[in-house]
Amino acid sequence: MSRRPSSSPDARQVRTRASLRGALLGLLEREPFERITVRAITNEARVGYATFFRHYADKEALLDDLAAREIAELLGKSMPVFAADDTRRACVALFEYIARRRSLWRALLTGGAAPILRARFVEHGRQVASEFGTVASPDASPIDLRVTHATAATIEIIAWWLGQAEALPIEQIAGILDRLVITPTLAEA
Repeated sequence: MSRRPSSSPDARQVRTRASLRGALLGLLEREPFERITVRAITNEARVGYATFFRHYADKEALLDDLAAREIAELLGKSMPVFAADDTRRACVALFEYIARRRSLWRALLTGGAAPILRARFVEHGRQVASEFGTVASPDASPIDLRVTHATAATIEIIAWWLGQAEALPIEQIAGILDRLVITPTLAEA
């Protein structure tokens, strides 16, 4: 029996990368990104130090991979807010999702990696904006600007909410996001 070459990554590579991402997430919950070392990541992931460098050039590359995955998932949840008939309900769904992954998003948005993650989030928002097409009204702000603003404002509201010692209820923070960001952004169209 002959083996066919596989176009998908080796199962070990997938597991190792997932272990490294999980290790970084765990460490981010306990300390700022700038204090985390590659050695700490590999110890947490229980992989060899040299193995790390077969997958990532440095800890920033690992963070980029982790952030890209999380941002894509969050954008998948947040972009439908702008197309929803009931934007407030869509905002509630967004915050319910974040609440389920609270420790992860708190670590990503309020720790040492926050500036990197915010920049990646806005960058992804701009990419999504390019898919929306042109502005319908000549008086409206450019779609790229509206989505960039809405994305940045959304992430700041999420970070603020996660940074509170006693978080506002989901319904309340969702209403704030809808009132301050979503409704005005959609009104520009």
